[in-house]
Amino acid sequence: MKWKDKSVLVTGGAGFIGSCLSKELVNLGCDVCVADNFFRGRIENIKPILDKIKLFEVDLTKQESCLDVTKDIDYVFHLAASVGGIHYINKQYVEGGTPSILMNTNMIEAAAINNIERFLFTSSACVYCQSDMNLNKFKEEYAYPANPTTTYGWAKICGEVLCKAYHSEYGMKTCSMRIFNAYGENENIDPRSSHVIPSLIRKAVLYPKEGFKMFGDGEQVRAFMYVKDCVKGLILGMEKNVNGEAINLGSEELISIKDLAEKIVDISGKDIKIGYDLSGPRGTNKYCADTTKLKEVFGWCPDTPLDEGLRNTYDYINGELK
Repeated sequence: MKWKDKSVLVTGGAGFIGSCLSKELVNLGCDVCVADNFFRGRIENIKPILDKIKLFEVDLTKQESCLDVTKDIDYVFHLAASVGGIHYINKQYVEGGTPSILMNTNMIEAAAINNIERFLFTSSACVYCQSDMNLNKFKEEYAYPANPTTTYGWAKICGEVLCKAYHSEYGMKTCSMRIFNAYGENENIDPRSSHVIPSLIRKAVLYPKEGFKMFGDGEQVRAFMYVKDCVKGLILGMEKNVNGEAINLGSEELISIKDLAEKIVDISGKDIKIGYDLSGPRGTNKYCADTTKLKEVFGWCPDTPLDEGLRNTYDYINGELK
């Protein structure tokens, strides 16, 4: 598949994953367009490529905006969503669902109207529902019949259904990639809405000015995927998975949150006492992606060691907080 000189739109392209993807697309020789409303995205994230991209500051909940940004575009990576950390997605707020549902609907319809060649939708592990207290290793088929616990998860289900429908009815080359626990450079470090790794690293960097406390007892188990691998998976998704299907994109390198915190403390080199907030949200107990389908379709799976990714992310956040 050809990338050089292709016109590629990244919605949410100033956000965490979107900005890293946009940089890689520039490296591949694409003519990159970024659409973002800068609610969570930051101009700093795309500053190194600002002179090499076309930037739209738009509201993608509006149909006319989606039609404008998809004109003369070959491929669309639709990452824009109303999202935050566990505090955000665990609350059944209207903003967890409605803006994303509007954006998903408007973007894929605009892509169809403007004859986009390929459309990739970033879904999430939040489409799944915990089945027991042991390890939940989610296979793609486990998402249906749908029963996510958050409006954010329902918005992702709606996006997947649209991808499947537009492929089936109009022959559009679409796909959905279900991202599991991505982390890395350019991630949000606002304590009110950050995910677990940037949240813990932020606390380590600022310790002892701020305390180091995690939600729950630390026994929750996750598999984290470095953003470099996430970007590679999205690009492979655009190349190889265009039949409307959803594929998990995640690591199988499991770790408890307690052990994760200890790794971050070790990287910091500080003598940090880890505290536990048993009243805070803890999320699904133990889960990761089943990557069988990913390996079969792509011949690849995320392979950056957690220790390497954590060190890179710590250095980035340490620099941001100086």
